[in-house]
Amino acid sequence: MLLFTFTIIHMDKFIKFRILPLLLTIFSCIVTNGQTSLTTGQEVKYNPISTAVPFLTITPDSRHGAMGDVGVATSPDANSQYLNAAKYVFAEEKQGFSISYTPWLRQLVSDINLAYLAGYSRLSNTQAIGYSLRYFSMGDITLTSADEMQIGIVRPSEFALDFSYSMKLSNNLSGGVTLRFIRSNLSGGIGAEVYDVGNAFATDVSFYYTRQWGGIGSVKSISAGANLSNIGSKISYDQGANKEFLPANLKLGTTFYNEFDDYNSLSISLDINKLLIPTPANQVKYADDGSIIILPDNTTNQTTIGALFSSFTDAPGKFKEELQEYNISTGLEYWYNKQFAIRAGYFNESINKGNRKFFTAGVGVKMNIAAIDFSYVIPLHQNNPLANTIRFTLLFDLKTFSALKKKN
Repeated sequence: MLLFTFTIIHMDKFIKFRILPLLLTIFSCIVTNGQTSLTTGQEVKYNPISTAVPFLTITPDSRHGAMGDVGVATSPDANSQYLNAAKYVFAEEKQGFSISYTPWLRQLVSDINLAYLAGYSRLSNTQAIGYSLRYFSMGDITLTSADEMQIGIVRPSEFALDFSYSMKLSNNLSGGVTLRFIRSNLSGGIGAEVYDVGNAFATDVSFYYTRQWGGIGSVKSISAGANLSNIGSKISYDQGANKEFLPANLKLGTTFYNEFDDYNSLSISLDINKLLIPTPANQVKYADDGSIIILPDNTTNQTTIGALFSSFTDAPGKFKEELQEYNISTGLEYWYNKQFAIRAGYFNESINKGNRKFFTAGVGVKMNIAAIDFSYVIPLHQNNPLANTIRFTLLFDLKTFSALKKKN
Protein backbone atom coordinates (compact mmCIF):
# COMPACT_ATOMS: atom_id res chain seq x y z
CA MET A 1 0.00 0.00 0.00
CA LEU A 2 1.21 3.45 -0.84
CA LEU A 3 1.15 6.09 1.83
CA PHE A 4 1.36 9.37 -0.05
CA THR A 5 3.06 11.57 2.51
CA PHE A 6 4.24 15.06 3.15
CA THR A 7 7.54 16.13 4.52
CA ILE A 8 9.54 18.36 6.55
CA ILE A 9 9.54 18.40 10.36
CA HIS A 10 12.78 16.81 11.59
CA MET A 11 11.38 14.49 14.21
CA ASP A 12 14.74 13.89 15.89
CA LYS A 13 14.69 17.49 17.11
CA PHE A 14 10.97 17.73 17.76
CA ILE A 15 11.40 16.02 21.15
CA LYS A 16 9.03 18.17 23.14
CA PHE A 17 5.91 16.62 21.73
CA ARG A 18 4.48 13.27 20.90
CA ILE A 19 2.43 13.77 17.78
CA LEU A 20 -0.52 11.64 16.83
CA PRO A 21 -0.10 9.07 14.03
CA LEU A 22 -1.91 11.36 11.60
CA LEU A 23 0.86 13.96 11.82
CA LEU A 24 3.43 11.28 11.14
CA THR A 25 1.43 10.20 8.11
CA ILE A 26 1.19 13.73 6.76
CA PHE A 27 4.68 15.01 7.45
CA SER A 28 6.90 11.92 7.24
CA CYS A 29 9.37 11.81 4.41
CA ILE A 30 9.14 8.01 4.28
CA VAL A 31 6.84 6.59 1.65
CA THR A 32 5.85 3.03 2.46
CA ASN A 33 5.06 0.24 0.03
CA GLY A 34 3.86 -3.09 1.38
CA GLN A 35 5.21 -4.98 -1.63
CA THR A 36 8.83 -4.06 -0.88
CA SER A 37 10.88 -6.30 1.42
CA LEU A 38 14.59 -6.04 2.10
CA THR A 39 17.15 -8.09 3.93
CA THR A 40 20.70 -7.33 4.89
CA GLY A 41 22.99 -7.18 1.88
CA GLN A 42 20.23 -6.82 -0.71
CA GLU A 43 20.24 -3.92 -3.13
CA VAL A 44 17.96 -1.11 -1.97
CA LYS A 45 15.39 -0.70 -4.71
CA TYR A 46 12.74 1.47 -3.07
CA ASN A 47 14.12 5.00 -3.01
CA PRO A 48 11.48 7.74 -3.36
CA ILE A 49 12.45 11.42 -3.54
CA SER A 50 11.01 13.67 -0.85
CA THR A 51 10.90 17.47 -0.90
CA ALA A 52 9.64 20.37 1.12
CA VAL A 53 6.23 21.92 0.38
CA PRO A 54 5.03 19.06 -1.88
CA PHE A 55 1.61 20.73 -2.17
CA LEU A 56 3.24 22.68 -5.02
CA THR A 57 3.16 19.47 -7.09
CA ILE A 58 -0.59 18.83 -6.67
CA THR A 59 -2.57 19.69 -9.80
CA PRO A 60 -5.08 22.19 -8.38
CA ASP A 61 -7.77 22.41 -11.07
CA SER A 62 -10.39 19.92 -12.21
CA ARG A 63 -9.86 20.02 -15.95
CA HIS A 64 -6.27 18.84 -15.87
CA GLY A 65 -6.85 16.72 -12.78
CA ALA A 66 -9.36 14.77 -14.90
CA MET A 67 -6.76 14.29 -17.64
CA GLY A 68 -4.13 12.44 -15.63
CA ASP A 69 -2.45 15.69 -14.46
CA VAL A 70 -1.31 16.63 -17.97
CA GLY A 71 -1.43 20.29 -18.98
CA VAL A 72 1.86 21.83 -20.08
CA ALA A 73 0.71 21.83 -23.73
CA THR A 74 -3.10 21.82 -23.49
CA SER A 75 -5.16 24.75 -24.73
CA PRO A 76 -4.87 27.80 -22.45
CA ASP A 77 -7.40 28.63 -19.77
CA ALA A 78 -7.42 30.56 -16.49
CA ASN A 79 -5.57 27.73 -14.71
CA SER A 80 -2.51 27.89 -16.99
CA GLN A 81 -0.58 29.70 -14.25
CA TYR A 82 0.25 26.40 -12.53
CA LEU A 83 0.88 24.37 -15.68
CA ASN A 84 2.49 26.79 -18.13
CA ALA A 85 2.05 30.55 -17.85
CA ALA A 86 3.41 31.04 -21.39
CA LYS A 87 0.04 29.81 -22.71
CA TYR A 88 -1.83 32.93 -21.53
CA VAL A 89 -0.94 35.02 -24.61
CA PHE A 90 -2.73 32.44 -26.80
CA ALA A 91 -5.94 32.51 -24.76
CA GLU A 92 -9.10 33.22 -26.78
CA GLU A 93 -10.61 35.51 -24.16
CA LYS A 94 -8.92 38.69 -22.99
CA GLN A 95 -9.50 38.04 -19.29
CA GLY A 96 -10.58 35.18 -17.06
CA PHE A 97 -10.26 33.69 -13.61
CA SER A 98 -11.09 30.47 -11.81
CA ILE A 99 -11.71 29.07 -8.34
CA SER A 100 -10.88 25.45 -7.47
CA TYR A 101 -11.32 23.32 -4.38
CA THR A 102 -9.85 19.86 -3.67
CA PRO A 103 -10.53 17.80 -0.51
CA TRP A 104 -7.18 16.01 -0.29
CA LEU A 105 -6.47 12.48 1.01
CA ARG A 106 -10.15 11.89 1.78
CA GLN A 107 -9.38 8.20 2.28
CA LEU A 108 -7.37 9.11 5.41
CA VAL A 109 -8.91 12.26 6.88
CA SER A 110 -11.70 14.69 6.16
CA ASP A 111 -10.17 18.10 6.86
CA ILE A 112 -7.17 18.39 4.51
CA ASN A 113 -7.90 20.55 1.47
CA LEU A 114 -6.35 22.64 -1.30
CA ALA A 115 -7.94 25.89 -2.48
CA TYR A 116 -6.78 27.59 -5.67
CA LEU A 117 -7.52 30.98 -7.22
CA ALA A 118 -6.03 31.85 -10.62
CA GLY A 119 -6.57 34.40 -13.35
CA TYR A 120 -5.02 36.29 -16.23
CA SER A 121 -5.34 39.39 -18.40
CA ARG A 122 -4.02 39.81 -21.93
CA LEU A 123 -2.45 43.27 -22.13
CA SER A 124 -2.23 43.04 -25.92
CA ASN A 125 -2.04 40.42 -28.64
CA THR A 126 1.54 39.68 -27.61
CA GLN A 127 1.62 40.14 -23.81
CA ALA A 128 -0.26 38.79 -20.80
CA ILE A 129 -0.03 38.72 -17.03
CA GLY A 130 -1.28 36.06 -14.65
CA TYR A 131 -1.75 35.51 -10.94
CA SER A 132 -2.65 32.70 -8.58
CA LEU A 133 -2.94 31.80 -4.92
CA ARG A 134 -2.73 28.23 -3.59
CA TYR A 135 -3.71 27.59 0.04
CA PHE A 136 -3.17 24.14 1.54
CA SER A 137 -4.79 23.40 4.91
CA MET A 138 -3.64 20.27 6.74
CA GLY A 139 -6.54 20.13 9.17
CA ASP A 140 -6.47 19.91 12.96
CA ILE A 141 -3.46 18.19 14.52
CA THR A 142 -3.58 17.23 18.21
CA LEU A 143 -0.26 17.45 20.06
CA THR A 144 0.42 15.48 23.23
CA SER A 145 3.34 15.34 25.64
CA ALA A 146 5.36 12.22 26.49
CA ASP A 147 2.99 11.48 29.42
CA GLU A 148 -0.09 11.52 27.15
CA MET A 149 -1.22 15.01 28.23
CA GLN A 150 -2.80 17.05 25.46
CA ILE A 151 -0.80 20.19 24.76
CA GLY A 152 -3.02 21.75 22.15
CA ILE A 153 -4.49 21.62 18.69
CA VAL A 154 -2.76 23.26 15.76
CA ARG A 155 -3.75 23.77 12.15
CA PRO A 156 -0.67 23.64 9.90
CA SER A 157 -1.03 25.35 6.55
CA GLU A 158 0.95 26.45 3.51
CA PHE A 159 0.36 28.89 0.67
CA ALA A 160 2.00 30.09 -2.52
CA LEU A 161 1.38 33.44 -4.21
CA ASP A 162 2.33 33.75 -7.90
CA PHE A 163 2.61 36.47 -10.53
CA SER A 164 3.56 35.81 -14.14
CA TYR A 165 4.40 37.65 -17.33
CA SER A 166 4.27 36.06 -20.77
CA MET A 167 4.84 37.29 -24.30
CA LYS A 168 4.85 35.99 -27.85
CA LEU A 169 8.30 35.34 -29.26
CA SER A 170 6.83 34.59 -32.71
CA ASN A 171 3.42 33.86 -34.21
CA ASN A 172 3.56 30.32 -32.83
CA LEU A 173 5.93 30.50 -29.85
CA SER A 174 5.65 32.20 -26.46
CA GLY A 175 7.65 32.36 -23.27
CA GLY A 176 6.72 33.09 -19.68
CA VAL A 177 8.29 33.83 -16.30
CA THR A 178 6.53 33.29 -12.97
CA LEU A 179 7.64 34.66 -9.60
CA ARG A 180 6.47 32.80 -6.49
CA PHE A 181 6.44 33.44 -2.75
CA ILE A 182 5.99 30.36 -0.54
CA ARG A 183 5.09 30.31 3.15
CA SER A 184 4.89 27.05 5.11
CA ASN A 185 3.71 26.92 8.71
CA LEU A 186 3.97 23.31 9.86
CA SER A 187 4.29 23.81 13.61
CA GLY A 188 1.21 26.00 14.00
CA GLY A 189 3.13 28.18 16.46
CA ILE A 190 3.99 25.32 18.84
CA GLY A 191 7.70 25.08 19.58
CA ALA A 192 8.39 28.53 18.15
CA GLU A 193 11.78 28.66 19.88
CA VAL A 194 12.87 25.66 17.80
CA TYR A 195 10.78 25.82 14.62
CA ASP A 196 10.20 28.78 12.33
CA VAL A 197 7.62 29.36 9.66
CA GLY A 198 9.37 28.44 6.42
CA ASN A 199 9.58 31.08 3.70
CA ALA A 200 11.03 30.75 0.20
CA PHE A 201 11.05 32.38 -3.22
CA ALA A 202 10.97 30.54 -6.53
CA THR A 203 10.51 31.10 -10.22
CA ASP A 204 9.14 29.21 -13.24
CA VAL A 205 10.41 29.53 -16.81
CA SER A 206 8.03 28.19 -19.45
CA PHE A 207 7.59 27.96 -23.21
CA TYR A 208 4.62 27.11 -25.41
CA TYR A 209 4.46 26.35 -29.13
CA THR A 210 1.28 25.83 -31.12
CA ARG A 211 0.57 25.46 -34.81
CA GLN A 212 -2.92 25.33 -36.29
CA TRP A 213 -4.19 24.41 -39.72
CA GLY A 214 -7.55 23.79 -41.39
CA GLY A 215 -10.66 25.92 -41.54
CA ILE A 216 -13.84 26.43 -39.55
CA GLY A 217 -15.33 23.08 -38.60
CA SER A 218 -12.16 21.14 -39.39
CA VAL A 219 -9.42 22.73 -37.30
CA LYS A 220 -6.36 20.71 -36.31
CA SER A 221 -3.43 21.79 -34.17
CA ILE A 222 -0.27 20.45 -32.58
CA SER A 223 1.14 22.03 -29.43
CA ALA A 224 4.21 21.50 -27.27
CA GLY A 225 5.18 22.95 -23.92
CA ALA A 226 7.95 23.03 -21.35
CA ASN A 227 7.88 24.32 -17.79
CA LEU A 228 10.88 24.50 -15.47
CA SER A 229 9.18 25.19 -12.15
CA ASN A 230 9.96 25.92 -8.49
CA ILE A 231 13.56 26.97 -9.08
CA GLY A 232 14.59 28.99 -6.07
CA SER A 233 15.87 29.14 -2.55
CA LYS A 234 15.79 26.25 -0.14
CA ILE A 235 13.41 26.39 2.82
CA SER A 236 14.22 25.96 6.52
CA TYR A 237 12.13 25.44 9.63
CA ASP A 238 14.90 25.61 12.26
CA GLN A 239 16.72 28.94 11.84
CA GLY A 240 18.71 27.64 8.90
CA ALA A 241 20.23 24.61 10.67
CA ASN A 242 18.63 22.35 8.05
CA LYS A 243 17.52 23.44 4.59
CA GLU A 244 15.23 21.49 2.30
CA PHE A 245 14.86 21.56 -1.47
CA LEU A 246 11.73 22.92 -3.10
CA PRO A 247 10.09 20.51 -5.58
CA ALA A 248 11.95 21.82 -8.64
CA ASN A 249 10.46 20.07 -11.65
CA LEU A 250 10.83 19.79 -15.41
CA LYS A 251 7.57 19.19 -17.26
CA LEU A 252 7.53 18.47 -21.00
CA GLY A 253 4.46 17.68 -23.05
CA THR A 254 2.55 17.75 -26.29
CA THR A 255 -1.10 17.93 -27.34
CA PHE A 256 -2.80 17.05 -30.62
CA TYR A 257 -6.21 18.64 -31.23
CA ASN A 258 -8.72 17.64 -33.91
CA GLU A 259 -11.99 19.46 -34.54
CA PHE A 260 -13.99 16.93 -36.56
CA ASP A 261 -16.89 19.27 -37.32
CA ASP A 262 -18.78 22.17 -35.76
CA TYR A 263 -19.95 19.98 -32.87
CA ASN A 264 -17.25 17.44 -32.06
CA SER A 265 -13.59 17.84 -31.11
CA LEU A 266 -10.98 15.71 -29.37
CA SER A 267 -7.55 16.42 -27.90
CA ILE A 268 -4.88 13.91 -26.83
CA SER A 269 -2.08 14.96 -24.46
CA LEU A 270 1.11 13.39 -23.15
CA ASP A 271 3.34 14.82 -20.37
CA ILE A 272 6.64 13.73 -18.83
CA ASN A 273 7.75 14.98 -15.38
CA LYS A 274 11.14 14.84 -13.67
CA LEU A 275 12.00 16.20 -10.20
CA LEU A 276 15.23 18.21 -10.42
CA ILE A 277 16.55 17.61 -6.93
CA PRO A 278 19.14 15.10 -5.66
CA THR A 279 18.15 11.48 -5.36
CA PRO A 280 18.52 10.55 -1.67
CA ALA A 281 21.31 8.26 -0.59
CA ASN A 282 19.78 5.22 1.06
CA GLN A 283 20.24 5.04 4.83
CA VAL A 284 19.32 1.70 6.36
CA LYS A 285 18.11 1.60 9.94
CA TYR A 286 17.29 -1.59 11.88
CA ALA A 287 14.19 -1.62 14.06
CA ASP A 288 13.96 -3.49 17.39
CA ASP A 289 12.28 -6.44 15.70
CA GLY A 290 15.10 -6.76 13.18
CA SER A 291 13.20 -5.28 10.24
CA ILE A 292 14.86 -2.77 7.96
CA ILE A 293 13.70 0.83 7.62
CA ILE A 294 14.95 2.92 4.69
CA LEU A 295 15.32 6.61 5.47
CA PRO A 296 15.63 9.06 2.58
CA ASP A 297 18.54 11.44 3.11
CA ASN A 298 18.11 14.95 1.77
CA THR A 299 20.86 16.60 3.82
CA THR A 300 22.88 17.42 0.72
CA ASN A 301 24.97 20.57 0.55
CA GLN A 302 24.38 20.99 -3.17
CA THR A 303 23.14 24.31 -4.43
CA THR A 304 19.79 24.54 -6.16
CA ILE A 305 21.41 25.21 -9.54
CA GLY A 306 23.91 22.40 -9.07
CA ALA A 307 21.11 20.00 -8.22
CA LEU A 308 19.30 20.85 -11.46
CA PHE A 309 22.11 19.28 -13.46
CA SER A 310 23.25 16.52 -11.09
CA SER A 311 19.68 15.23 -10.66
CA PHE A 312 19.91 13.56 -14.09
CA THR A 313 22.86 11.34 -13.11
CA ASP A 314 22.97 10.96 -9.31
CA ALA A 315 20.67 7.97 -8.69
CA PRO A 316 22.41 5.17 -6.71
CA GLY A 317 20.93 2.64 -9.13
CA LYS A 318 22.53 4.43 -12.10
CA PHE A 319 20.70 4.71 -15.42
CA LYS A 320 18.01 2.17 -14.54
CA GLU A 321 16.96 4.12 -11.46
CA GLU A 322 17.21 7.45 -13.29
CA LEU A 323 14.60 6.23 -15.77
CA GLN A 324 12.29 5.37 -12.86
CA GLU A 325 12.31 9.03 -11.79
CA TYR A 326 10.34 10.11 -14.87
CA ASN A 327 6.58 10.19 -14.38
CA ILE A 328 4.35 9.81 -17.43
CA SER A 329 0.77 11.02 -17.72
CA THR A 330 -1.68 11.06 -20.59
CA GLY A 331 -5.12 12.55 -21.05
CA LEU A 332 -8.07 12.87 -23.41
CA GLU A 333 -10.61 15.68 -23.71
CA TYR A 334 -13.75 15.47 -25.85
CA TRP A 335 -15.99 18.50 -26.43
CA TYR A 336 -19.51 18.44 -27.81
CA ASN A 337 -20.74 21.72 -29.28
CA LYS A 338 -18.00 23.48 -27.27
CA GLN A 339 -20.30 23.30 -24.26
CA PHE A 340 -20.02 19.81 -22.78
CA ALA A 341 -16.70 18.05 -22.08
CA ILE A 342 -15.77 14.50 -21.11
CA ARG A 343 -12.22 13.89 -19.88
CA ALA A 344 -10.10 10.91 -18.88
CA GLY A 345 -6.46 10.23 -18.12
CA TYR A 346 -3.80 8.06 -16.54
CA PHE A 347 -0.81 8.89 -14.30
CA ASN A 348 2.09 6.50 -13.79
CA GLU A 349 4.92 6.62 -11.26
CA SER A 350 7.49 3.87 -10.70
CA ILE A 351 6.81 1.47 -7.83
CA ASN A 352 10.26 2.36 -6.47
CA LYS A 353 9.59 6.11 -6.48
CA GLY A 354 6.21 6.32 -4.78
CA ASN A 355 3.96 4.00 -6.83
CA ARG A 356 1.30 6.56 -7.66
CA LYS A 357 -0.69 4.88 -10.41
CA PHE A 358 -4.21 6.03 -11.05
CA PHE A 359 -6.87 6.70 -13.67
CA THR A 360 -8.79 9.96 -13.72
CA ALA A 361 -12.12 11.03 -15.15
CA GLY A 362 -14.20 14.15 -15.23
CA VAL A 363 -16.77 16.32 -16.96
CA GLY A 364 -17.17 19.99 -17.75
CA VAL A 365 -20.06 22.25 -18.72
CA LYS A 366 -19.54 25.66 -20.32
CA MET A 367 -22.20 28.36 -20.09
CA ASN A 368 -22.30 32.00 -21.20
CA ILE A 369 -20.17 33.52 -18.46
CA ALA A 370 -18.92 30.51 -16.52
CA ALA A 371 -17.80 26.90 -16.80
CA ILE A 372 -18.01 24.15 -14.20
CA ASP A 373 -15.50 21.28 -14.09
CA PHE A 374 -15.41 18.16 -11.95
CA SER A 375 -12.79 15.39 -11.70
CA TYR A 376 -12.31 12.12 -9.84
CA VAL A 377 -9.26 9.92 -9.12
CA ILE A 378 -9.47 6.12 -9.50
CA PRO A 379 -6.33 4.44 -8.05
CA LEU A 380 -5.14 1.07 -9.32
CA HIS A 381 -4.50 -0.31 -5.83
CA GLN A 382 -6.94 -0.76 -2.97
CA ASN A 383 -6.57 1.27 0.24
CA ASN A 384 -4.74 4.01 -1.65
CA PRO A 385 -4.94 7.41 0.15
CA LEU A 386 -5.62 9.08 -3.22
CA ALA A 387 -8.87 7.11 -3.59
CA ASN A 388 -12.02 9.23 -3.82
CA THR A 389 -10.04 12.41 -4.51
CA ILE A 390 -12.35 14.91 -6.19
CA ARG A 391 -11.82 18.41 -7.54
CA PHE A 392 -14.26 21.23 -8.30
CA THR A 393 -13.51 24.25 -10.48
CA LEU A 394 -15.48 27.32 -11.55
CA LEU A 395 -14.11 29.35 -14.47
CA PHE A 396 -15.36 32.83 -15.40
CA ASP A 397 -15.08 34.80 -18.64
CA LEU A 398 -14.76 38.41 -17.45
CA LYS A 399 -15.41 39.89 -20.90
CA THR A 400 -18.74 38.13 -21.28
CA PHE A 401 -19.62 38.91 -17.68
CA SER A 402 -18.96 42.64 -18.21
CA ALA A 403 -20.99 42.67 -21.43
CA LEU A 404 -24.01 41.08 -19.76
CA LYS A 405 -23.70 43.49 -16.83
CA LYS A 406 -23.75 46.52 -19.16
CA LYS A 407 -26.69 45.08 -21.09
CA ASN A 408 -28.73 44.76 -17.91
